[in-house]
Amino acid sequence: MPMPDDDLLRRAFDVADRALERGNHPFGAVLAGPDGEVLLEMENGYLPDGDMTGHAERLLATAACKAFEPEELAECTLYSSAEPCAMCAGAIYWAGIGRVVYGLSEARLKEITGNHPENPTLSLPCRTVFAAGQRPTEVVGPLLEDEAAELHEGVWD
Repeated sequence: MPMPDDDLLRRAFDVADRALERGNHPFGAVLAGPDGEVLLEMENGYLPDGDMTGHAERLLATAACKAFEPEELAECTLYSSAEPCAMCAGAIYWAGIGRVVYGLSEARLKEITGNHPENPTLSLPCRTVFAAGQRPTEVVGPLLEDEAAELHEGVWD
């Protein structure tokens, strides 16, 4: 029996919290198969190199492409602590991951981070990016948004 979206999303929150404990930005992503089995987890990878493209979702999409066939990824769900940015949504699309569930919306993240130099948030919803593609990507979110926002308390001050 598949795990409910809430449980798997909270697992992405745990991964984000782990990233923060290790000195990184509090973002995390989890890839689950159609049965709810967790296949991959990825933390934000900004540090140690200052890689501005080291977002958890992009890193997970890259790892997923290397580990699974496109037919498998089409049946998978990526759970993200925050809405995938335009770059990450593009990576998810190109990886062929069929479904995304996220916690914190891009709009609310922007309210929290402001114009922080380490997170100059784009105002471009992932649904807009996916809608420009040639294959469908189901999107659920924001979900548990207040819990997701708590991960960022005091981080961007």
